[in-house]
Amino acid sequence: MTNQQTIAVVGVGSMGSAIIKGLVKSKQFRIIGENPDNLRVTELGEKLGFTVVNNNKDIVKARPDFVILTTPAPITLKIAQELSQLPASTTVISAAAGVPLNKLQAEIVNATVAVMIPNTPVAVNAGTIGLTLPQDISDQQKNDIIDFLELLGDVIPVSEEQLGIVGVIGGCGPAFVDVFMDAMSDGAVENGMGRQTAYRLISSMIKGTGKLAFDSAMLPAELRDQVTSPAGTTIKGVVALEKNKFRYAVIDAINKAAGK
Repeated sequence: MTNQQTIAVVGVGSMGSAIIKGLVKSKQFRIIGENPDNLRVTELGEKLGFTVVNNNKDIVKARPDFVILTTPAPITLKIAQELSQLPASTTVISAAAGVPLNKLQAEIVNATVAVMIPNTPVAVNAGTIGLTLPQDISDQQKNDIIDFLELLGDVIPVSEEQLGIVGVIGGCGPAFVDVFMDAMSDGAVENGMGRQTAYRLISSMIKGTGKLAFDSAMLPAELRDQVTSPAGTTIKGVVALEKNKFRYAVIDAINKAAGK
């Protein structure tokens, strides 16, 4: 990708703002944010240095390289209709959960359309992004989309049917980890550590553990076995987690968030 491509983010709510923050940090793009007139968005544009517009006609006129839709699902197809004249050189990536790829492509007839489920750590370029691509996409288009999104975090191609569980793991999962971190900080404080030091220690530990698992592609059980020596402190802690049904609690939380 060349410098100063134009990226348009349609819908500057929580997710749209997070994506823009990550794109701004990459320092590669001219960014346009489209949103109904809103003081918060105007101030965010001034703070981060992106252009704010209030009409999708302005997006079409800009002929952006990528358009990211972070609009509420009920209005996304209407927005897609307003973007129907985007050129073939534009790629549209929708983050509107539950809006099918084929329905979006039926409205946006010229541009390539993909769908994704990101999470808010995209704001610090450490997101987890489930991505579904159309079947007829070229290898070059596929690589361009993945290369672009990898500026925001890890891109994991999945089937469209799997995007729901991607949303649960990637979207709800950070809150589950936050609860775990908060509980760990209580344990650290109980053992004499200051709260802020505990937060930084735990955040670093989780960051490193996740990176090791992602980069090594080893099974979690294999990584666990590397640090659970016989009769050691770690295995005693693991047994305590099992005794208190930690695994069941995690699985149950995922099932409940998935609507089961």
